Amino acid sequence: MPEGFSAGDTAFVLICAALVMVMTPGLAFFYGGMVRAKSTLNMLAMSFLSLGIVSVLWVLYGYSLSFGPDAGAGLIGNLDHLGMRGVGLTDLTGTIPVTAFSAFQLMFAVITPALISGAIADRAKFAAWGLFTALWATVVYFPVAHWVFFFDGGEGGWLGDRNGVIDFAGGTAVHINAGVAGLALCLVLGRRIGFRKDPMRPHSLPLVMLGSGLLWFGWFGFNAGSALAANGVAAMALLNTQLATGAALVGWLVYEKLRHGAFTTLGAASGAVAGLVAVTPACGSVSPLGAVAIGLIAGAVCAAAIALKYRWGFDDSLDVVGVHAVGGAIGSLLVGLFATGTIGQSAKGLFYGGGVAQLGKQAMGVAVVGVYSFVLSWLLAKAIDRTIGFRVAEEAEVAGIDRAEHAESAYDFSALGSALGRTAVHAPAPAPAAVTPTAPAAAAKSTEKTEVDAR
Repeated sequence: MPEGFSAGDTAFVLICAALVMVMTPGLAFFYGGMVRAKSTLNMLAMSFLSLGIVSVLWVLYGYSLSFGPDAGAGLIGNLDHLGMRGVGLTDLTGTIPVTAFSAFQLMFAVITPALISGAIADRAKFAAWGLFTALWATVVYFPVAHWVFFFDGGEGGWLGDRNGVIDFAGGTAVHINAGVAGLALCLVLGRRIGFRKDPMRPHSLPLVMLGSGLLWFGWFGFNAGSALAANGVAAMALLNTQLATGAALVGWLVYEKLRHGAFTTLGAASGAVAGLVAVTPACGSVSPLGAVAIGLIAGAVCAAAIALKYRWGFDDSLDVVGVHAVGGAIGSLLVGLFATGTIGQSAKGLFYGGGVAQLGKQAMGVAVVGVYSFVLSWLLAKAIDRTIGFRVAEEAEVAGIDRAEHAESAYDFSALGSALGRTAVHAPAPAPAAVTPTAPAAAAKSTEKTEVDAR
């Protein structure tokens, strides 16, 4: 290997790439548990489809558009690396092979469109979703990744390298990008049948908790791996990730208890994800105390933000806007307050003597990515809806999108019914209850009340 190659850094980044890959199945379980039983498989499949489509596009042209030499003004990479052409085994990015860096960034590209799918749960055609994923990755994610993540000595991406917007691991490129796209798709597809009328509670909270746990685990690779080396910055990013996530979980639960009177497991899982989202852009530039502050703020604000869909009338099925768009914006903006200037970046936030300059840059990044993603996502979704149709038929939505789109169901209730039927046929008849004529009437009334209360 050439001079400068580090086997330790390479092994670290490869492991982190695998951790980030695990996040997409984790997201599938997280979303799959949050929907009704009749939509479970569809949510799982939408995330897995992103693994397939984006992986192929990445090697064809995605890596080149995102990280190829700049084609002009920091807006997009050129086509020098189509099909990974010109990327050799001995080519390095820092101390790691370019192939390792490419594999790591691929996993970011995979999970970002998968995040969007939660906004349109229960009602999107699977083929239309696949087409949208391919087009959105091409015209939205790849260019924005170039803006934010491509560094070339001041001649790279126009947001990160040329204008100093800090996004350590994807608050703008991943979370604001996906969250705002989710809002655009909500508006194009419209509300689910029965929105605000029928109960649409999660069918499996254990699946939600499992999914959030896998996301939390994989996110250490997402954030720490973005240091691209096994060094102190990676260690600080990992620590900050844990602290902000725990703080956000607490912040969400406290808000929930004060606002709704209960600590819910769904709230705990959602709060953890909100903290992961918010600390992503900041984990390489803030102190541990700053990470705790970011987590607490994000947990409470995102918990409040999910109510916006009821106030404004858009049907964001699984709170992609409230968690990812809002959480990503919070984390990105708070870099402008809490950046210490002593960890991964030299820029200082307002609370560390840097004035408002960095806060202004962060606000620009949030606004530019948000507007670009919303406009392009709306146009893509509208074009697909006008051509092949984006939404399933009403009868398919009511009966269950799993059956309509996949000819399967997540749970075989017919087998359960047969088992119950056999039990009823073969079970011995219950013995008649003993009668105690002397039992006081008051005791009988007390027993009846207890049974009613229990139900």
